[in-house]
Amino acid sequence: MTKIVVDPITRIEGHLRIEVEVDNGKISEAHVIGTMYRGIEAMLRGRDPRDATYVTERVCGVCAGSHGWASSLALDKAFGANVPAGGRIIRNLILGAMWLHDHPLHFYHLSALDYLDVMAVAQYQGKDPGLLAVKDKVLKLVAAGDTAPLTPRYKPDEFSVNNPELVTMAVAHYLKALEMQAKAKKMSALFAGKQPHQSSIVVGGVTMLPNIEVVEQFRSMLLEQLDFVEKVYLQDVLTFGTGPLLPLAQAGVGGGALNYMSYGAFARDNEGKDLLLKSGVIMDGDLSKILPIDESKITEDVQYSWYKASANGKTPYSEDTIPDLDKKDAYSFVKAPRYDGKPMEVGPLARMLIMQPKGLMDIIAKYNMKPGAVARHAARAYETLLLAKDMLTWLDALEKEMGSNFRIHDTEHWEAPATGQGSGLTEAPRGSLGHFIKVADHKIENYQMVVPTTWNFSPRDDKGVPGPLEQALIGVPVPDTENPVNIVRVVRSYDPCLACAIHLIDPRTNDVQKFRIGW
Repeated sequence: MTKIVVDPITRIEGHLRIEVEVDNGKISEAHVIGTMYRGIEAMLRGRDPRDATYVTERVCGVCAGSHGWASSLALDKAFGANVPAGGRIIRNLILGAMWLHDHPLHFYHLSALDYLDVMAVAQYQGKDPGLLAVKDKVLKLVAAGDTAPLTPRYKPDEFSVNNPELVTMAVAHYLKALEMQAKAKKMSALFAGKQPHQSSIVVGGVTMLPNIEVVEQFRSMLLEQLDFVEKVYLQDVLTFGTGPLLPLAQAGVGGGALNYMSYGAFARDNEGKDLLLKSGVIMDGDLSKILPIDESKITEDVQYSWYKASANGKTPYSEDTIPDLDKKDAYSFVKAPRYDGKPMEVGPLARMLIMQPKGLMDIIAKYNMKPGAVARHAARAYETLLLAKDMLTWLDALEKEMGSNFRIHDTEHWEAPATGQGSGLTEAPRGSLGHFIKVADHKIENYQMVVPTTWNFSPRDDKGVPGPLEQALIGVPVPDTENPVNIVRVVRSYDPCLACAIHLIDPRTNDVQKFRIGW
């Protein structure tokens, strides 16, 4: 038995540590450890409820708008606010643009290097001027000993893409994606005021009243994003997923327990019945049964988390968040959310399996892909295309709303109520996001956030059942314990981003063996 510790998993909101045990070349035991206490919920108690939107945005600088959105949805219910169509559409556009920023960023800048033998660029023999420029740049960086962020890296394995043409193209697209994600953030800021940490979404709607010039500027930039997503991002994911990575996809490496959940998001009507991303639950991988969401079935367990057991119950409306660093057997600051007592995977794969768009399902069937790390990348890219296309229709709907009676906010429900409660259930790029608020005496009495990372990276619950990622890591092949690249492939497929260091612990001596991940 060999114990491998990956700590920290970098470029995520917070800090993550992965501990696994490897027997006969496969992972037999896994623990996912959140090593940072968030504390936002405790900070909010006693504050004006309207503060919640701006305070919770500071939980994350990558998908900050998602927390503001979920918070405002919870406040809308607690305040009894009715968001007018103009406010709903602008909220969608603010968040939609940030998803166009987030999804390609994850693939190109945080995950793709796990699948590329970057030094294959040196063997590129083509004549394309752009790719030759990429080759020249990379070789000069190598000669100068300044290859970040392309290194440090894991050693290429049998699943690494090493075709010089493909690798050089991927590095070129890596650079193009940097440009496109900056433009996507600028798109969002047109309606949001700024990004990250927007200043437009509030309880009752938004504060930004757009004119036709802003709308058309957004449209022009959206068309550029759509072209990139359709012709570059999606094609790259499919090229790798149906080519060099197909054995990983067909084996379902990193599949997990096959329970999936989506709250649904991006309402196309004021009643919230017509959602671009559908809500639902799948249990035990049965895609023929899409069950409706029942909010009352959402609970959080802290048996193995560094928190005191709540005296008020396990529901988000009632539970406490009180740290207990001396708690016996606890190993994570992440709680263990469960739906009807079951761990649930959330995120693009869950959403697409619940939605089952024909184009994606045809690809999955044609190549006999199974749920797992590669399928998550495919689902994320296909979802991005669906979103970008639908955003064009939102702009059309917004232009129809603009005029003499154009409303973006329910001003009649701005003041905080004496009492109230509400939940904001929506989707963030990484998965299902829920904010829950109770108001008493015009102040926040209790506030809880159940975020995607909590669902996907939860520890064991009071029944000893591991969380989704812990289950997904079981059985993952690690043929070389000094190069455990498959571990981080699975971890990053959920979009927790990139690790910068690895330590290998010798089980006989407990010595920590440090080694460089380099060329």
